[in-house]
Amino acid sequence: MVTDTIWPPDFTKSAGPKYLVLIQSLRTAVRSGALERGYKMPTVRDLAWELGITPGTVARAYRMAADEGLVETTVGRGTFVAGAAPVQGGVSPGDPLITEVATDSIDLRACRVLDVGQEAAIRAGLSRLSDSPGFSYRDYPNSQTTAPAQTAVARWIGPDRAGRFETGDVVMGLGAQHSVIMALQTCLHGATPVILTETLCYPGVRHAARLLRAQVVGVEMDEYGLRPDRLEEALQRHGGQVLLTAPEAHSPTAVHTPVERRQEIARIAQRYQLRIIEDDCHCITRPDAPTYRAICPDHAWYISSLTKSVSSALRFGFAVCPRGQGAAAQQVAQSSFYGMPQPILDLGADLIDSGQAEEMRAGVVQAVQARVRMAVNILGQWDISWQPSLPFIWLRLPQGWRGSTFMRACDAAGVQIKSADEFALPDGQSPHSVRVSLTPDVSEAVLQGALERLSGLLARPPVNVDL
Repeated sequence: MVTDTIWPPDFTKSAGPKYLVLIQSLRTAVRSGALERGYKMPTVRDLAWELGITPGTVARAYRMAADEGLVETTVGRGTFVAGAAPVQGGVSPGDPLITEVATDSIDLRACRVLDVGQEAAIRAGLSRLSDSPGFSYRDYPNSQTTAPAQTAVARWIGPDRAGRFETGDVVMGLGAQHSVIMALQTCLHGATPVILTETLCYPGVRHAARLLRAQVVGVEMDEYGLRPDRLEEALQRHGGQVLLTAPEAHSPTAVHTPVERRQEIARIAQRYQLRIIEDDCHCITRPDAPTYRAICPDHAWYISSLTKSVSSALRFGFAVCPRGQGAAAQQVAQSSFYGMPQPILDLGADLIDSGQAEEMRAGVVQAVQARVRMAVNILGQWDISWQPSLPFIWLRLPQGWRGSTFMRACDAAGVQIKSADEFALPDGQSPHSVRVSLTPDVSEAVLQGALERLSGLLARPPVNVDL
């Protein structure tokens, strides 16, 4: 331990929640140099024992420190000081959203699009564009040159899925994550805006909030998604301008929110003038359930992309704005990046209009469903949540396993997964659960072997685990 007046903190001389005292002391120690870059931090259990606090309090502070870039955690090695946090106004790097594919293990962390012939279809589309007159490729995109892509998106979404909307309500973005950030930029205001979201959520939510200097508040979930009573409590306690949610196919828990629950949440949103941003990027099928944009068109955004269903390389995303907010969102897009590159707009529209995007989507759905069936057959004896066309499963670990220890065991067995910690908000708690992607770039036989290894590990929890 570093003995010093800054670190570790003296809780007898500090007021407020212990995790906040701990993270504030850690910030000061790193910025002042009392804790030097590369210093190995005590384990969660050791520091908790030394300070006389609970391991959960230390884990909470360590997660916040990792989100701020103060420390880095490496599975199997520990937690190390990364260096001083960025100066006021800077942006902490945090964890990357794009997971690099591991070469020495089977990577079940990221959800990737399975190969169903996308490369040949995209090359054919580019060839068609090169032979057609089309628009000029030397000037900025404008409302006229963007309109064909907006019309194609309306066709791709389908009638009534996002309610009735005009092409001018569609704003094009560089994927769903970028479209979410544009929607947040349009909605958020004030010095300390508040974003409400699920207690466990896609890490991109934290990244977007950090970019926009917004506070993220988690809302408790149950087996049907966000709890309306907890949403109302959060609104009364924290305010909240935006609810960012994924009711159709939630990552990481695979929860699906039924229509009745969505309608109840929509009524709360209308009562509190809350904007809803629905991120539908993981849904690759054509569900009949109405989105929030269809239920409350004056308050809700619908966001998706071709990333999970056609090709991640295209970066072809879109947002359907609430009624009357299309012009404001278009202005945000122009102020941010002047609009989508015209070749990408034209290529995306061509793939949709030619029917090739739908063919690729159908192929991806079929391939994902085959892998889901395999995973359920192998891991079905354990406590899992899944959807037939969702490219991952949520695995609640049996007694004797913790998320961190199970990750290390999987890593030693040559399989990489994501623990619930990676989806928890900085001030939230995470269950002993993991998300297992079913779409690595490997054959079904190799995936089957990896899943069987996971099942074998689950049946052999470590001895003498303190629960």
